[in-house]
Amino acid sequence: MLDGKTILVTGGTGSFGNAFTQYVLDNYNPKKIIIYSRDEYKQFVMRNAFRGYDEKLRFFIGDVRDESRLRRALNGVDYVIHAAALKQVPACEYNPMEAVKTNIDGAMNLVNAALDSDVEKVVALSTDKAVNPVNLYGGTKLVSDKLFVAANAYRGESGTTFSVVRYGNVAGSRGSVIPFFDRLIRDGAEELPITDFQMTRFWISLEEGIRLVVKALHEAKGGETFISKIPSFRVTDLATAMGPDLKQVEIGIREGEKLHECMVPAADSLTTFEYEKNFIIYPHMEWCDLDKVVIPGGKKVEPGFVYDSGLNTEWLGVNELRKLISEMTIKY
Repeated sequence: MLDGKTILVTGGTGSFGNAFTQYVLDNYNPKKIIIYSRDEYKQFVMRNAFRGYDEKLRFFIGDVRDESRLRRALNGVDYVIHAAALKQVPACEYNPMEAVKTNIDGAMNLVNAALDSDVEKVVALSTDKAVNPVNLYGGTKLVSDKLFVAANAYRGESGTTFSVVRYGNVAGSRGSVIPFFDRLIRDGAEELPITDFQMTRFWISLEEGIRLVVKALHEAKGGETFISKIPSFRVTDLATAMGPDLKQVEIGIREGEKLHECMVPAADSLTTFEYEKNFIIYPHMEWCDLDKVVIPGGKKVEPGFVYDSGLNTEWLGVNELRKLISEMTIKY
């Protein structure tokens, strides 16, 4: 599917962009992968990491806030993976307009540029925080998701399809709880702080996230939100797995934080279908004919269905978590 294709990744120097690029190079024969980002140093580092692939990789300095630069970068591009975003919750709270400019205006710029450049498919990365958002980051990503879904109504003769992939924090990624606990343990901490003893999260690896993106590229007809079926874990179990002899202290939930991650809210259950390994939320829009777009093999969920880390049917215990952590590379 990706053989002979030109793929552009916005925010491509991040953890996802590096891993996605390696995955595509290992499993397909793309014509070209364009890394579009605004940090020249990260591009330098990534270019060195991918030595030997010079004929396949291009590095394009640019910001999603700059629509004209996006248009230039999208010349001849078949597929776009939109990973660029301001993601740190406190930073977005303190710099709200910067988050709006990147996460919302940047999404709109990409929609316009992709439509005018006759891109075949755009897949945008979303987050659980876009569901019933309680912080600015989640609010901007909710708007971004809506923009990409609605863009399918404007594709006209260009035929560009836009879809969304949603997952939470990647296990072991920078800024997540695993490197935080690991650093405390390495520094000799005697206790691990838990925001709330009831807190749960979904577990997804970076590779699982990439496979979901590739699935969306392959299957999307326009407007879908793809969500992986993945296990949940209790944060207290994670702390026990990492520091079994350490005391756990409840410190209270932080501003903008949720007890549980929600991927499918009840309001979306009317157009959500369950498949063997994932859910798909189809657009509830008058331009979308569900009879024509629903992928065969799925079963419509019951009205009011919620896919929530605290209500999941699949769980990871302490021993399973310890094994998974021992096999991963933790990012700091």
